[in-house]
Amino acid sequence: MNTQELMDIAVKAAKLDEMPADCGIIVPGENIKKVLMGVDMETAELMLAQQLGFDCVVTHHPKNTNLDMIDLLDTHVRNLEELGVPRNKGQKLLEERKQELNYNFHVANSRRSESAAKLLKMPYMSLHTPADIIGQVIVQEFLDKKFGGKPDTKVQEIVEALEEIGEYKNSARKPVIRVGAKESYAGKIYVLMSGLTGPGPKILKEYFEAGVGTLVMMHIPEKDAKELKEQNIGNVVIAGHMSSDSLGLNKIAELWAKKGVETTMMSGIVEA
Repeated sequence: MNTQELMDIAVKAAKLDEMPADCGIIVPGENIKKVLMGVDMETAELMLAQQLGFDCVVTHHPKNTNLDMIDLLDTHVRNLEELGVPRNKGQKLLEERKQELNYNFHVANSRRSESAAKLLKMPYMSLHTPADIIGQVIVQEFLDKKFGGKPDTKVQEIVEALEEIGEYKNSARKPVIRVGAKESYAGKIYVLMSGLTGPGPKILKEYFEAGVGTLVMMHIPEKDAKELKEQNIGNVVIAGHMSSDSLGLNKIAELWAKKGVETTMMSGIVEA
């Protein structure tokens, strides 16, 4: 297998037509049989991979320099449109968050790990959105099956159900309620784990205004949670960052294994 074939398998598994902008084959490679994969893989992990005899390093969080990845936030515009929010409204509400990310990305040392991989001649890839989408689908289907047609479902029941999934059960950081209370009615449960990163409280409020009762997310900043609490119109369950990332990464590794590629997990990945 080569790096392009590995990427193609991940993209196909997420049912995407092309590689998203937050993914990249940073250093291409051939004849890959042993992969070292983690949530954050930088210079130290690249050197470790070389020392241990791996053929390729895969990081989840993006290390490429493509600023077009900010447009992946438009996922929320499409999500909200499906929930009945006009496209133009979602676009305008999202613009502030996109500008914030643009400023943050512009000052980042974006080629730090890339330069190390090139010096080490170590094949290096980033896989972000495909893994997030796969994880999102897994959790949404699980919760739909568990609570579909049960209007009396409480938020605490969602937290407890998530721990039936191996990655959440085995994680050091368990699912928690960040907005709402244990006895709050869950209402419509909507899993939101893709779209590059959190969209900010204005967009999250729109999900609630559009009929969502409980958002299940990977993570949320304290300031966003505080603002949503003040709005008092919905619930937020945080499933966990590393554990949620692990869902999709573990699934991709399973698919690679069927092609004869052995993947060793580290750097935040929780195994089921």
